[in-house]
Amino acid sequence: MNRNLIETVMGAVVLVVAALFIVFAYSKAEVGAVEGYEIQAKFDRVDGILAGSDVRMSGIKIGTVTASSLDPKTYFAEVKMNIRSDVKIPDDTSIAVSTDGLLGDKFLALSPGGSDDMLEPGGEITTTQGSIDLMSLVGQMIFSQTGKDGDKDK
Repeated sequence: MNRNLIETVMGAVVLVVAALFIVFAYSKAEVGAVEGYEIQAKFDRVDGILAGSDVRMSGIKIGTVTASSLDPKTYFAEVKMNIRSDVKIPDDTSIAVSTDGLLGDKFLALSPGGSDDMLEPGGEITTTQGSIDLMSLVGQMIFSQTGKDGDKDK
């Protein structure tokens, strides 16, 4: 009977520690929608950008991607994002799909422009850079190297 009591107490301690870990991780993860205003941008490619992806400026999270869809006329990816209300975006800001490290999560990186006019809620960022296909870059590098080796023999 004594052994069952010890196992029960140890199981309860493990569950309490696991619950505390989950609460701590959730509070530090900065998950959830950002309250603010919505803007949009159109990209040629948005590989890895989904609803909930970060929108960052100078490495600081200032917003969240809320939706993405395909424009049936232009075939561009339309991305809508919610930006914190205390952050004002110049209307000549550029935006690019970026990655945390080599294989990390994708996010949208804003580079503010120098304009004194700010983007209005519902406005659009027109200067965009889509995601880069890493595999095609590696393939180009490999095939360009083999082409140079063939030229050395001549």
